[in-house]
Amino acid sequence: MPDTRTIRAHLENLVARAAAAAVAAGDLPDVAIPGAAIERPKDPANGDFASTLPLRLARSAMRPPVELANAIARHIPSDPAIELPVVAPPGFINFRLSEGFLQQQVEHIIATGPAFADSSLGAGRRAQVEFVSANPTGPLHVGNGRGAAIGDALANALAAAGYDVEREYYVNDAGTQADTFAETLYARYQQLFGRDVAIPENGYPGEYMIELAREIRDRHGDAYFRPGGEPAPEGFGDLGIELMVARIRQTLETFGVRYDRWFSERSLYEQGGAYEQVMAILRERGMLVEREGALWFASSELGDDKDNVVVRSDGRPTYYASDIAYHWDKFIRRGFNLVIDVWGADHHGHVSRVKTATRAVGADPDALHILLYQLVTVKRGGEVVRLSKRGGEIITLDELVEEVGPDAARFFFLYRSPGSQMDFDLDLAVRQSSENPVYYVQYAHARLCSILERAREQGLTPEGGDVGLLRQPHELALVREMMRLADVIESVATTFEPQQLPHYAMSLATAFHAFNDAFKQQNDPSLKVITDDEALSRARLRLVLAARIALARVLSLMGMSAPERM
Repeated sequence: MPDTRTIRAHLENLVARAAAAAVAAGDLPDVAIPGAAIERPKDPANGDFASTLPLRLARSAMRPPVELANAIARHIPSDPAIELPVVAPPGFINFRLSEGFLQQQVEHIIATGPAFADSSLGAGRRAQVEFVSANPTGPLHVGNGRGAAIGDALANALAAAGYDVEREYYVNDAGTQADTFAETLYARYQQLFGRDVAIPENGYPGEYMIELAREIRDRHGDAYFRPGGEPAPEGFGDLGIELMVARIRQTLETFGVRYDRWFSERSLYEQGGAYEQVMAILRERGMLVEREGALWFASSELGDDKDNVVVRSDGRPTYYASDIAYHWDKFIRRGFNLVIDVWGADHHGHVSRVKTATRAVGADPDALHILLYQLVTVKRGGEVVRLSKRGGEIITLDELVEEVGPDAARFFFLYRSPGSQMDFDLDLAVRQSSENPVYYVQYAHARLCSILERAREQGLTPEGGDVGLLRQPHELALVREMMRLADVIESVATTFEPQQLPHYAMSLATAFHAFNDAFKQQNDPSLKVITDDEALSRARLRLVLAARIALARVLSLMGMSAPERM
């Protein structure tokens, strides 16, 4: 019998074989049969799954879809996973899963445990998710937190869907901003020794720069202090970047995000590095043009709206040159089959340029997916809490996590689609009521654990329970909702829409609360999770155990904890 992961393919096979049998019997004209795609009906009242094959056959077969649906349905054999298929206008073949199949999925979920709903969609292909990658010139702010939650959840879903996933942080430790950071930091360092020196006009005025300068002084004393008017000594800026990256790393680890690699932009420019090789490739392909004293990438020849500078007239590479070299390194040197860049929406103008450059260096631009996320507005008491990184007034990710916790922050960041602007309600995020979706979902997991604990205290465990006793509508409805997780994971891994995870978590929590409340609303003693009937109690405890596994799984995919008590 199929299971949660294979039921869709099983139904597709049944429909395809039935269509072929209908053609052989003369019930269908001998026309090309497209794939028998199976989808979920929008209205669950129509069944668990539906085939739209008759609708897609109607034109070539020159018959009404409902007539084709009846012809195919007559040839679908009896199958233990489904009840008899039902034809519905204008030409759907609807399937309802059998009671026995649903009952067996409880055993399947328990048997697979933390790997429940995993799929082989990715087939071991290598995927890289690069996210956050904020300039190491200041602490991470709440907007970076949204990117972190999105990127990490997406990486989790891809791994669950069978991809070999690497998480990467691109450290912008080269270029103008790194130079400005070093100048600002050195000014603050000199100030600590009493020298009256201003920070650069376009520098970083935040209090954190003083803290970094103080940390350097405390560690190294006046070792970097030079006579007035001299620039910062060699290595001073690198030390500052190193300290800032350490702080960023700690912030992200507190948030629950860990990377497989921290990639230095500067490494692109090492001898024989990616930049040198990419420039050689573009020059060999006639894609570099000298104009106005600068070196241009002739991207307009590949469909871009204009050419772009890659080397300035003073000989310094542009950020675009770094992007080209970096993506060559991802695809060609390291061989990733799928690359996902998670960027803030302010980078939208770079998307087509990077796609064009990816094609120019010999990689597949369709394997590059750039996910843009909008800014975050933080509110307290209905009022906007302002933030400005450049102005030194910043709501850091550390401050947010300290106030609402990493779980609430992650859930709220994920709940809206990345392309939608979001309001982060600080008051709602800490509210302990069903109004707070984080509390609602995690409380459901805690209640599941509580039921199992209470049963253990009474000498009852799920072991040995007969799932064939699970026949109540609210029991089977909970199983149906648990089964959806496999579809959700594959959908996230193909659409790159991680907001599906928190919405599914809400639906699963609602299904459990409905299951639990259904018992509370009945006066019949047999309609409780734990009853005087030990066999029925053990069966229901197996359902509770399966629901706990499923809910813990989706919480894990979002990078959240699954509390046993609240």
